[in-house]
Amino acid sequence: MRLDGLTALVTGAGRGIGEGCALALAEAGAEVVAVSRTAAELEMVVDRIEAAGGRARAAVCDVTDEIATGDLFGSLDRLDILVNNAGTAIGAKLLDIEPEALDTMLDLNCRAAVLVAQAAARKMVPQQSGVIINLSSTFGKNGRAGNSVYAATKHFIEGFTKSTAVELAPSGVRVVAVGPTAIDTPLTHDRLNDPAIGGDLLARIPLGRFGQVSDVVGSVVFLASPAASLITGTTLMVDGGWTAQ
Repeated sequence: MRLDGLTALVTGAGRGIGEGCALALAEAGAEVVAVSRTAAELEMVVDRIEAAGGRARAAVCDVTDEIATGDLFGSLDRLDILVNNAGTAIGAKLLDIEPEALDTMLDLNCRAAVLVAQAAARKMVPQQSGVIINLSSTFGKNGRAGNSVYAATKHFIEGFTKSTAVELAPSGVRVVAVGPTAIDTPLTHDRLNDPAIGGDLLARIPLGRFGQVSDVVGSVVFLASPAASLITGTTLMVDGGWTAQ
């Protein structure tokens, strides 16, 4: 599952799953373009990659900005792997959700995901090769009270992945998704250890534990690699069995 000589771009690479993906892809041999809105976070990610002998560069970009996103992708000589990871979750019941929260999730999780995938495909189609890896979720398969809009955005990613996979297949471009369960990161750790929140989530995972970033990045590297060359249009669930029930 080596990625030597390939170029990978990871959005939301400054922390959490995106950071883990950037580090893992670089370890597998890819040259990584780490994208985030926060320069300080990206600098630390790039430093970690280079300290381990990998190759990476930081690209500060707000992927909800169509012009900035187009300029970023236009600056690339080639692109072999996209990890379309940038996203956000704002939990709220339907009767309580504010329009601002609705707009934020739709703009980043749906609109920006499409624009980023489109920009990547414009690089990959002329090459007749490449893989787009979208980040879905268990909520892209199941619903959850209090998370209706977030779940809807991940259902959007599921449909978008399937349709674009069929559309781009004649050009040799694969489109897949990864569907994590609750992942223990610095940003989610306190919530997952809150019995009222984490206890309910954990009860839904047959393997009996929350995911780690390492659980997700292994799947991303596999899907990006030649070992997955016949896999497209589907989601690899990394959910401890949640969606099997």
